[in-house]
Parts: sequence; structure tokens; C-alpha cells
Amino acid sequence: MIKADPWSVMKVSFLLSLAVGVVIIVASAVLWIVLNALGVFDSLTSTLKDVTGSDTSGGFDLMEYIGFGRVMIFTTLIAVIDVVLMTALATLSAFIYNTAAGFTGGVELTLAEED
Repeated sequence: MIKADPWSVMKVSFLLSLAVGVVIIVASAVLWIVLNALGVFDSLTSTLKDVTGSDTSGGFDLMEYIGFGRVMIFTTLIAVIDVVLMTALATLSAFIYNTAAGFTGGVELTLAEED
């Protein structure tokens, strides 16, 4: 019967989800920088000012809501939640698999037959 050690599953899933979290943070930073360099945010801000008719200084400023700092804080929060949830779900899955394998006899894996 093949069993998954929950401690090993937790360590591996933590490292993999941590890597995914770092990739999410870096990708969102690169995407924000590229969109800002292309002038997308300036174009959206001017379009919103045209639509709302607030050309004065007290008008709507899009960068207050989607500034680099806010985007990075939100992305980091999402990455931390991802790391915690993925680690917990993988560990719980290992416990559930081991329990089910105990009831059903598990999975028998034959890689090569000896003659």
C-alpha cells in the first residue's frame, strides 16, 4: 500500500506554493510596470475624467486606487493567502488519502516484475 507522509507533503507543498507566490508577485509587478510605461493608466484616467466631466483638480484620480504600492500590497496579500491555503489543502489531502487508502487497501504500483 502506498501512503503519503503528511509532513513531507506539507513541506513540498509549502515550497511549491511559495514559488508560485513569488511568481505571482513578480508577474504582477512586471505587468503593472509595462502597462504604466505604455500609458494605459494615463489613458484610463483621462477617459474617466472625460466621462465624469471632472476636469478640475478635485476630480477622480485612478492612480489613487491602482497605484504601484496598492497593487503590490494586494498581490502580496493574495500570495500569502495562496501559500497558506495550498499548503493546508495539500496536507489535508494527504490525510484524506491515507485514510481512504487504509479503508480500501490503497494503490498497488508495479514498476517492474521480477522473473
